Amino acid sequence: MTLTNPRSRRDGDPVATEVLARARSLVQPALNAATSRLSPELRIALDHHLAGGGKYVRAGLALLSATAAGGDEQVGVVGAVAMELVHNYSLIHDDIIDGDVERRHRRTLWAEFGVGPAIIVGDAMSILAFQLLLEDPTDARVRAAGLLGEATQAMITGQAEDMASELRSSLSVEECLRMEAGKTGALLSCSASIGAVLAEAPTSMVDALADYGSHLGVAFQAVDDVLGIWGESSVTGKPVGSDLRQHKKSLPISIATERGVDVYGSLASPFGQDLTEKEVAGALALLEECGARQETMAIGATHLRLALEALDQAPLASGPRRELAAIASFVIERDQ
Repeated sequence: MTLTNPRSRRDGDPVATEVLARARSLVQPALNAATSRLSPELRIALDHHLAGGGKYVRAGLALLSATAAGGDEQVGVVGAVAMELVHNYSLIHDDIIDGDVERRHRRTLWAEFGVGPAIIVGDAMSILAFQLLLEDPTDARVRAAGLLGEATQAMITGQAEDMASELRSSLSVEECLRMEAGKTGALLSCSASIGAVLAEAPTSMVDALADYGSHLGVAFQAVDDVLGIWGESSVTGKPVGSDLRQHKKSLPISIATERGVDVYGSLASPFGQDLTEKEVAGALALLEECGARQETMAIGATHLRLALEALDQAPLASGPRRELAAIASFVIERDQ
């Protein structure tokens, strides 16, 4: 199994497109109702962020996991809203950490309103996710809240490891994959299983869906790492080599290091100083020559295969299973 090179735009799988459109139609009104509980001062900034849109992938996974377990989509809506809240809070905080001033082709929340407002909006969204799950504290909802808490903590740990890696000279491929499994895989794993928890599915089914989401997260991050270096600025909204300019220890960099190529050591500009276009081009050439891009895509393909195999480990409803497979292909064959 191979991954499509994400440098070119795709229209997407029609099955996945339909699933995500359905998720948006079900979840967006509930998300709007939930955020209306927040103070007007918070909602002004939050509405700016949410107006940028989004694919509703995590919401779609939450709904599908409920139906795959034999439940109704409505059972998974509260979990889907909670996942979207936590995901978007993490994006808001990530933009502050990375200093990104543009997301989804519009100004980021912190760039428009300031760092302070962005931090407290993110905090409010995180707390609101748990309030929604626990306001009707059934056993299933309490378990779902616990699952989301564990996933959020793992995501934060992955982000902390990512930030700490900036002070290290290098990361091994194993260390990088572990970091990315937390930073990205944990929340997708939770998204893919929280609906089944709410539908009171057996543990074996919840675990299979969680494994699917975890492997999907690693595949997703592998593609994201390729886009962070080779993605076209007209599509990503960031300059080519964006991750190189920030000296990020992403998967292609770790692969190059293990192959004896010190990409950042080859640069004349010190850490914290902008790279010249010549330096970016030179770094890109080194990564290409050592096969780092192709190996990153191969790792992504392996985890995509493992994600799909995980779906075979439980008796899932056939329709939702097919849609989960379509979502997996959609999220890794993307252009932004």
